[in-house]
Amino acid sequence: MNILVTGGLGLIGHNVVKRLQDQGHVVSIVDTKTNYGIIPQEQIDHLIKERTKDLDLSGLYIKDISDAKEMDYIFNIEQPEVVIHLASFPRQKVVNANPAQGSRVMSEGLINLLEMSDRYEVRKFVYASSSMVYGDFKDDVKEDYDCKPQGQYGILKLAGEWLIKDYSRRTNLAYTIIRPSAVYGPLDVEDRVISKFILNAMRGNPLRVNGATETLDFTFVADAADGIVAAALSDNTDNKTYNITKSHSHSLLDAAKLAVKVAGQGEIVVGEKDADFPSRGALNIDAARRDFGFDPKITVEEGFQIYYDWLKNDPYFGS
Repeated sequence: MNILVTGGLGLIGHNVVKRLQDQGHVVSIVDTKTNYGIIPQEQIDHLIKERTKDLDLSGLYIKDISDAKEMDYIFNIEQPEVVIHLASFPRQKVVNANPAQGSRVMSEGLINLLEMSDRYEVRKFVYASSSMVYGDFKDDVKEDYDCKPQGQYGILKLAGEWLIKDYSRRTNLAYTIIRPSAVYGPLDVEDRVISKFILNAMRGNPLRVNGATETLDFTFVADAADGIVAAALSDNTDNKTYNITKSHSHSLLDAAKLAVKVAGQGEIVVGEKDADFPSRGALNIDAARRDFGFDPKITVEEGFQIYYDWLKNDPYFGS
């Protein structure tokens, strides 16, 4: 099957591409290799070099999805049957730093992909949304929860879901919406909560916890990628929305303590909750289990250890 993956060099994206290629699919990749203006360029360059070591890059396009002409060219050449859209400004902090560019990528870029999917008769469009669309929530939240996003990132992600559903209504384009949560693991950038916790512990720097009782549904990247691939290839997921998480909440304080434990050192400093982020719990994944056998394997304890071991041995982060 011909499959196009946007953001295919990202943390989740390169794992998705690897799984698809290992299964024999022909995968084209669209990515900008951006550092979002806040991540050191040498860090991005190192991570992308490592992420692409085992990938077939013959179908790689370093292009911006906001460029409609370039997207038309790529779709015409590659003729994808499935599009897996992972490209995005990846989290709230990045969108807040450059909201106009974030909106351009997350809205205009999405519309370009939907237009091309209709024009070139793509069979299914898979969209990586976010648990941030829910706003404040506690545990066991299902996909029909009343979404009340807080902040531009969550609002733009939910608007993207609505755009996709409207295109499906008008053009009969099948879609699958994926809502992951707090994905982490090897080959991630430093500027995320788990990365910061473990690296600060390794370096002997304070681990700053914004809200001791705030929780997240931490999901190991391999599990998230497995879920996305399974949902994309399943015949049971057309025009449906799924939570793809570990479905187990941990407090930020407990996560910091675990980072200190695996690193063998570190001091935790607890501050006030970050007002820019909603309070979140664990998401219910019964629908994903039922429809395509999603079964996340990696516990937070295992995931932190795997991530720490990789960071310790990586020439960039471990030096």
